Amino acid sequence: MSKSKVLFMMTGSIACYKACHVVSRLVQNNCEVQVVMTPSALKFVGNATLEGLTGKPVVSDMYTQGNVMDHIHLIRWADLILVAPATANFINKAAQGIGDDLVSTLFLAHDFRKPFLIAPAMNTSMYMHPVTQKSLETLKSFGLKILDSASGILACGEEGYGKLLEPDEILKLTLNELHQALPSTETSAAAPRSPELSKIKVLVTAGGTQEPIDTVRTITNLSSGRTGISLAEYLSQMGFDVTLLQAHGTAKAEHVNHRDFFTSFASLNEKMKHYLSTESFTHVIHAAAVSDYSVDTIEVNGQQYQPLQVKKVSSDAATMNVRLKRNPKIVDHLKEYSKNKDIKVVAFKLTSHATAEEKKAAVEKLFNASHADYIVHNDLTDIDIINRTHRFTLFNHQSFVACESLDQLTSELIRVMMPKG
Repeated sequence: MSKSKVLFMMTGSIACYKACHVVSRLVQNNCEVQVVMTPSALKFVGNATLEGLTGKPVVSDMYTQGNVMDHIHLIRWADLILVAPATANFINKAAQGIGDDLVSTLFLAHDFRKPFLIAPAMNTSMYMHPVTQKSLETLKSFGLKILDSASGILACGEEGYGKLLEPDEILKLTLNELHQALPSTETSAAAPRSPELSKIKVLVTAGGTQEPIDTVRTITNLSSGRTGISLAEYLSQMGFDVTLLQAHGTAKAEHVNHRDFFTSFASLNEKMKHYLSTESFTHVIHAAAVSDYSVDTIEVNGQQYQPLQVKKVSSDAATMNVRLKRNPKIVDHLKEYSKNKDIKVVAFKLTSHATAEEKKAAVEKLFNASHADYIVHNDLTDIDIINRTHRFTLFNHQSFVACESLDQLTSELIRVMMPKG
């Protein structure tokens, strides 16, 4: 029988000692437990205690060599995430989308198909503070489960709300959630858990256009569509309502709510106009590599034809000249096409071996023309096809964030797309 995988996160509270009892009981109930602790939690309970209970070293520093992608890998590994004890600091940071340590960054990378349980532990005044109460309501609206306790004696000697739920009750609720969650985590269909996130409706484009010459030849580009497809899959898994428009011939996308295909510039433009004008998308992530030119006419042995007029140009033809015409920029018309005039546009800009000044000018030009809210820039020198690494820079109108991987870019986009307040 396979073990259920529990990611157990602890934040700095005297109640950490009670959480150790939960860890022990989960292991006894055939769970594989990985403990992640904030530096302040380690002030209350040491590494040795938790490693002894779980058989696994505690993870705490997200910048330790070999651990820099733990915020992605651990979330993907886990069947369930439990934060116990959860301090007011963690709860309020999570509700605001702040990720300044491993525990809070893990929350930002959370897959909302999986259960996420939070067991608060703090003084009554901190618990009843309007900021904390608002944060708890925000987290509930995301589909997270709050394991609140009744009033009791607190570590400070006072009696009131904020006491950590008793370990046996936390264990019972955790095992119940695991039992309900495991069937859904093993299926391939996207299963949004958060009603708030499902209100965010995203159109994603991916892959390169193919401009036809005849029925078998096209002019295209090197885009694999991997970036856009990966973004669409992860957003769907998070719980967003995602429609993916991908180029024919790109890899099959899994876990996406709705999917359609395009071929040429004209095909993509028509479909984007249709989807944006008929459905109220909140965001569009335009990652497709769109041809700047389409075929106007072809000339074979001095005879002129329209594209596709010739089924297949003979390989015996002595000469073939292809005349191109410039395409309008689809990205410049996305807000015009959109039924929702408040739609947020994420545009992509690729440069080739550009200088810093050329990159800056290209991004500014795209902002001015498209009125995009965010631009993801990368240069061909940022792509290592052999090692499958990719660097990006995410710009808004005031600042930018350098992303060392597609996973980091995804986390940053999720952060800016999360509902506010």
